[in-house]
Amino acid sequence: MVIVEGESLINDSTALIAYAFAVEAAVTGTFSLSHALLTFVVNASAGVAIGLAVGFVVAQIRGRIEDVQAESMLSLVTPYLAYLPAEALHVSAVLSAVTAGIYLGWRSPHIITPETRLQLFAIWRLLQFLLNAALFALLGLQLPLVFDRLGGETPAQLVGWAAAVVGAVLVARMIAVYATAYVPRALSRRLRERDPYPPGAHPFVIGWSGMRGAVSLAAALALPLTFPDRGLVVYLTYAVIFATLVVQGLSLPWLIHRLHLDGDESLTRKESKARLKAAEAAIARLDELAGEDWVRDETAERMRALYDYRRRRFAARFADDGGAESDGIEQRSQSYQRLVREVLEAQRRQIVELRDEGRINDETMHRIERDLDLEDLRLEQ
Repeated sequence: MVIVEGESLINDSTALIAYAFAVEAAVTGTFSLSHALLTFVVNASAGVAIGLAVGFVVAQIRGRIEDVQAESMLSLVTPYLAYLPAEALHVSAVLSAVTAGIYLGWRSPHIITPETRLQLFAIWRLLQFLLNAALFALLGLQLPLVFDRLGGETPAQLVGWAAAVVGAVLVARMIAVYATAYVPRALSRRLRERDPYPPGAHPFVIGWSGMRGAVSLAAALALPLTFPDRGLVVYLTYAVIFATLVVQGLSLPWLIHRLHLDGDESLTRKESKARLKAAEAAIARLDELAGEDWVRDETAERMRALYDYRRRRFAARFADDGGAESDGIEQRSQSYQRLVREVLEAQRRQIVELRDEGRINDETMHRIERDLDLEDLRLEQ
């Protein structure tokens, strides 16, 4: 997942630069490889530099803002703050926006308050869904026009061209993934020693995960109306998106299962280890604060018991021999979470009843609901 998601950021942005050269060459009929390579490097470097600069400035501003709404607004406009200057300078605006996003994502734990973080994650998940839905709706609206322009071609020709392009995309993807995985290691013994050859199933799954979607569609629809065979290009893009999202997407879980790659236990253990370390840090900090005048002994003991329970719960996931640490603690935790949810649901019913009776207003009800919902979400872990 790290490789697939990480490469998609870089692939999308660099591919759009190459795409701009291809469109210009097709429209003008001229192309210079040396000029294209130099322009590519300059555009990419300048885009990254602008993105870093914008990200740094925005991080300084967000670190000084405590208003949730203002910070959410700034988060939404940041991509435009990175994109528009790069676009005005005719360098890679996409790389600029991506770079600013990566920089701010890395800095976010230090500049975003918990309340803002909860709100922003919800906003961006919804926005991502809406943007993807809008793009595919645009594709649907374009299809009748595309097929009208392809009226002179037989269905057999259209299916054959689509199959050829889809096949070329899949084969090129596999070649690129396997070459990236094995050629550098074949040429460097140091790399082989540090990071050995991966099993053949791993590159295959990564290659099969090369699904096309929103960016490919946006690129196709952005072609000039005077572009030669524009309708055919949009149709073939649709065919690639359909084949990769539907065929590869639906078969990916089956493929992962067949290759025995489902369930990365090491990631689960790493997460449990991180949560264990966090609980240990909490206990250590409680011990440091125990002598402070403002820390009540009973409060410190209650918190210490809570974090000690968490420590033992996550430590139990490493107790493979079924020892004392793993003696039913996970089952007790599930029972505790079930009990807490029953109590939370009783509170929700009560405040709704109070609202219905007119004893509290909607605003009061929503404030209490929010606190109860946060407690409920906390139990999901």
